[in-house]
Amino acid sequence: MKITKAILTGGGRATRLRPITTTINKHLISLANKPMIFHAIDKVVEVGVKEIFINTNPGDTQLQKVVGDGSRWGVSIKYFEQEGGPQGIAHVVNCAKEFIGGDPFMFYLSDNIILGSLVPFFEDFERKNCDCMLAFSKVDDPTRFGVPVFDSRNKLVEVIEKPSEPSSNFAVTGIYLYGPKIFFEAFDHIQKSARGEYEISDVHSYFLKKGKLVGWKEITGWWKDTGKPEDLIHANTLLLSEMKKEEFNMLGSGKAKVKGNVHVGEGTKIGSGVKIIGPAIIGNHCSLRQCSIGPNVTIGSGSSIHLANISNSIIFSNCSIESKIKISDSIIGDQAKVIKNKNKKVVRLIIGDQTLIEL
Repeated sequence: MKITKAILTGGGRATRLRPITTTINKHLISLANKPMIFHAIDKVVEVGVKEIFINTNPGDTQLQKVVGDGSRWGVSIKYFEQEGGPQGIAHVVNCAKEFIGGDPFMFYLSDNIILGSLVPFFEDFERKNCDCMLAFSKVDDPTRFGVPVFDSRNKLVEVIEKPSEPSSNFAVTGIYLYGPKIFFEAFDHIQKSARGEYEISDVHSYFLKKGKLVGWKEITGWWKDTGKPEDLIHANTLLLSEMKKEEFNMLGSGKAKVKGNVHVGEGTKIGSGVKIIGPAIIGNHCSLRQCSIGPNVTIGSGSSIHLANISNSIIFSNCSIESKIKISDSIIGDQAKVIKNKNKKVVRLIIGDQTLIEL
């Protein structure tokens, strides 16, 4: 039962990531200097998917402009809106019913970052001829996720969404495989939860109650739901560490003291007194002078860094950091400015809603 279709999430408001997501779709946030959703598409294409359907917020065209029609991956990508507003991720899938038809498919939450191949996961689904395949991962706080429930024989019997008292430390990750037609049949038999959403955990519990073959596999590599700023920084660090040496190239002009794997993009100018510790990625047409970058730093194209010491951080495009300041474990949004304060007795701040600043 070969899967060639996939639904990817591209909607949602990502309120826990504001103010970053005030002006940018969460799925377009750059990790390892590549939009987050690109990492998801790479994983999907690797397992042989040919048609991808991405849901968007009503009226949002950012994804279409950045992702395009799929030609860069050699696949077809189409977009659809979640009708009637946010009603849960199971409802997202149901809104793609006309695209999926009676075929088996994959559903992937694009804000989940996974290291390692999904090929073994697909192979298990096909070999066992499952009706549904779920991926579990051990987490510190299962109350944020769907949690599997096992009986005394360690048989999966139910999935509960965000339980206050989890029965295990497993979380259901955002990767799901379904056989032909089964999802949409189940969706017609579930109701909205107390949260006012169609819970995907209820779909899986319905399968189990009806005796469907629901397989599962533990992700033993690394998986991260990027729901909070610290998750993004962690994901960025691990994606950098997983990149191959040949993916790092020195394409800019000028010389820096370099240690480890470092990529410097085209048109980037490196002045005197620059030290870069990898893994690190500097985008195209940046300017670096008398600064220290890395490790675990990505800097978007068009940014200018002078005097600063930056580590473990994500710097978006067209930023200007012109101050003798040490920055770590930070996210600095598109076109942001950090400049030297000439009046050392006061601090001048121009900040947006829900901004976090530590001084």
